[in-house]
Formats: sequence, C-alpha cells, structure tokens
Amino acid sequence: MRAKRVVYLVHRWTGVAGCLLMVLWFASGVVMLFVGYPKLTPWERLGALPALPAVNCCAPPDGVVDEWHAAQVGLVLTTIAGRPQFVLQDGGRPSAVPPGGAREGPITLAQALAEAQAFAPGAPLHHAGMVYEDRWTHARSLDLHRPLHRIAVGGNRPGDLYVSSATGQIVLDAPRVQQYWNYAGAWLHWLYPLRDRSVDPRWSWIVIALSAACTVTAASGLLVGVWRWRFRGRYKSGARTPYRQAWMRWHHLFGLGFGIVVCTWIFSGLMSMNPLEIFAPASRPDIAAYRDGVRPATPLQRGWLASPGQILHALRSDGFAAVELQWKTLGGRPYAIAYDAQADSRVVRIASAARVSVSPSWSPDDVMPAASRLLAWPVAQSRVLHAHDAYYYRRHAEAMNGALPRSLPALRVDFADPARTRIYIDLRTGEVAASLDRSQRLGRWLFYFLHSWDLPALLRAGRARDVAIIALSLGGLVVSVSGVVIGWRRLGKKRVKQRI
Repeated sequence: MRAKRVVYLVHRWTGVAGCLLMVLWFASGVVMLFVGYPKLTPWERLGALPALPAVNCCAPPDGVVDEWHAAQVGLVLTTIAGRPQFVLQDGGRPSAVPPGGAREGPITLAQALAEAQAFAPGAPLHHAGMVYEDRWTHARSLDLHRPLHRIAVGGNRPGDLYVSSATGQIVLDAPRVQQYWNYAGAWLHWLYPLRDRSVDPRWSWIVIALSAACTVTAASGLLVGVWRWRFRGRYKSGARTPYRQAWMRWHHLFGLGFGIVVCTWIFSGLMSMNPLEIFAPASRPDIAAYRDGVRPATPLQRGWLASPGQILHALRSDGFAAVELQWKTLGGRPYAIAYDAQADSRVVRIASAARVSVSPSWSPDDVMPAASRLLAWPVAQSRVLHAHDAYYYRRHAEAMNGALPRSLPALRVDFADPARTRIYIDLRTGEVAASLDRSQRLGRWLFYFLHSWDLPALLRAGRARDVAIIALSLGGLVVSVSGVVIGWRRLGKKRVKQRI
C-alpha cells in the first residue's frame, strides 16, 4: 500500500507540470509530420545549379591537384554566384578558388547577394546582416561556415537564405512559411527557446531531465489507471472507472487507451538525447584506410584531374548533364562523382590516357577490398542491398534526417568485432553512408522506431501512417489536456485552503 501511495503521489505532482509539456510535445509533433526544421537538401542545392560547361572547363589552380593527392584535401567543382569554382576542404575551414585563380578572402556582401540571386532568380533581396547562430542555424554542420550572411528574400516565396562566409555557397534555406510553422512545430518540440548554440550542454540536460520526469509521469499514470480500473465487477455508479467528474473520467479512460503510446513517445524522446552517451559507438570506421589515398599522383591521374573538361564531355556523351563534380579516392584509386540537377549521380573513373568510363555505380567486388579495411576486424559477412532495410532507409524531406539520400544499391558489411558493427556503403557514390554497432542499432529502435514509426514498410504506407500517428497524437493530447485541467483545479484548491 505504501508503494502504491508513492506511485499515486508521483503521478499527481509530476503530472501538474508534466502534462503541460506533453500538450506542447503532442501538438508540435503533429505539425512536424508536415513541416520540418529548415534545411537545405541535396536536391534543393543541386537543383539550383546550372550545368557545368563541357568545353574549356575548368582547369584547377596551380598546386591543387598535387595538394589533393598528397593530403586528400576534399575537392569539388561546382557553381557559386553564377561562375564555376573549386571548393577545397582539408578538415578545417573550406575555401573557394576560381579556375586558374588563387584562394580568395572572406566572402563579401556583394558575393553573398550574387549567390542568393542565383538560388532565387528574380526575387528581391537585401542583406540582413551577419549571423553567427540564430534559431534556424543550430546544426553543427554549419560550424565551418560561420559567421553566415543572412539574405532576406522577398517576392512570392519570402524567407531567408544563409550564405557561408568561407565559400560563398548557400548552406541553408528557410522559407518564411516554414519558419512560422516551426514556431508551433520543431522549434517548440525541441525546446529551442532554451538553446543558444549548436553544442549546448545546458539545453541538453534540461531536455533530458524534463523527458525523464515526463516518462515517470506517464508510466506511473498507466499503473494508476490499471489499478483503478475494475476488470471484474463495477463501482456503485455502474462504471468500471471510479471517476464521475468528466475531466477525471476522460483522463482515466483515455489514459488507459493511449497510455502505452504516451509512454513510448515520451521515453523515445528521452532516448533521442542519447543520455550519458549510452549509444556512443565503440569504434568508428577508418575512412582514411578506406580511401588509402596518400600516395604520389601518376602522370595519367594528374592529367585527368587537371582536365575536368574530359570528364564533363564523357558525361555529356552519356546523356548526363553534370552540375557538380566531387573528386574522391577508393582503395587508392581516384574517381569522380558527378551529380545532375535532380541529384542523380554517376561514377567516373580513368579507363586510359584518352578515355574515362562512366557508370551508374561501383561494383561490390571493386569496393569490398577497401571496405574490409574500415575496421581492424575481419568481415563476418556482406551483401548487396537492392531494397532498404530497417537500418538503411530514406525518409521524407521534412523528417529530421530527411536530407540523407540513402541510395540503392548499397553494400552492407558486417564485421566480427565485439560490437558487431554494420557499415553501409552507397554503391552509387562509393561513400560510407552509415555505420552502426550493437548499441547504435538498439538506439535506432528505442528512438527512431518508437518515436517515428519509421520502418520502411510503414513509411511506404504514406498517408495511412500519418493518419494513424495523428489519431494517436490526438488521444495523447486528450490525456495531457485533461491532466492540465485536473492539475490546475488541484492547485486551485490548495490556494483556497492556504487562504483559509
């Protein structure tokens, strides 16, 4: 009886404030089904780029080819502010270099406006100042580009564009309508009013503490609801619930009907914060060993890299209009990934001194020797995926990880390490797309599945899944709103007694 009394008291007093938070979370969660946090997806970014010219394009600056081979500096040929430029990334702050030119200084206001105009042609623009971080730019992926030029866009699609001060590229698109909905969606759901920077331990621990407290509220409420329900017989009123007052009765009935959903959603929200780093990986893939690119460039490779026009001409002959080239290595072999405006890709490799080969993807046999070096453990098994599985799948653009392409086919490699690490390689690009050990796979179920119902089969259900989530969210909302009313009335009674 004492234990039950403690559970009753815990549910009563943690629920006074906890139910108010749950109201906010359930309501904002429904909004997030349709409007996500602002991001720039690959298809949005690439869709705004013109095709690279296949003739007289675009000799890299002196020393860039040797620098790329010697130190594996990231090398990309793209279009910035209407002109082809190379973007170099050496692990630190990136920089943009025009063909045949030299590295430029910080991006000017005029350059930022020119890039924004290329992204939003014809729209009225004005420079809204430099922003280190604001409510839409918390993502850590933006850290290397800060401070950001904020460009206000007018016209039929008003919003804000954020331009990197390092390269001059658009790094974030935040339409005004999306911003408005986010105040009732992701911005509220993630308690971003309490966050002031991309890495904010104070905010993290506030969310962890509140999520843990609300999990206790929901779980204790479910216990109380079961204890108070008459599975055999009835109360004097003829009902199975003892509560006659409407709000209490609704709270009890809806709590029993939706209590498990409330518990799992609040608990999975707690798991999303990775409390105490319980889902931290035991080891990370050795990308340098996979690339194995620190070696002298042969004359053939140097000539191939120094003449992007040869690659672009081969792509055009294959019917592919590239808007961006990215140079990579895989197992010591240089290659290029070409993207078009629809974010489709091609793999380009050296065939001979006079020819390059263009293919839609790598073959698994070509990738496997390099993949086996990703961890210092033997490969237990591997397989080629032609359909998404429970850990490698694509979400809609509004989802938190909706910008991840997750292309097919993919190579899945399982290692015999103690953590049973599984690595996915996108064969369309040769890039390591995901790595999950045992703890991370558990975290996938405790967060993504419980919170988003994101199994590939459920995602394919489309609107049926949305309708089910909305219906369950409305049930959770009734539980939470009724709890707020009950808590408010109880506090009102306490205030009256204190006055007496």
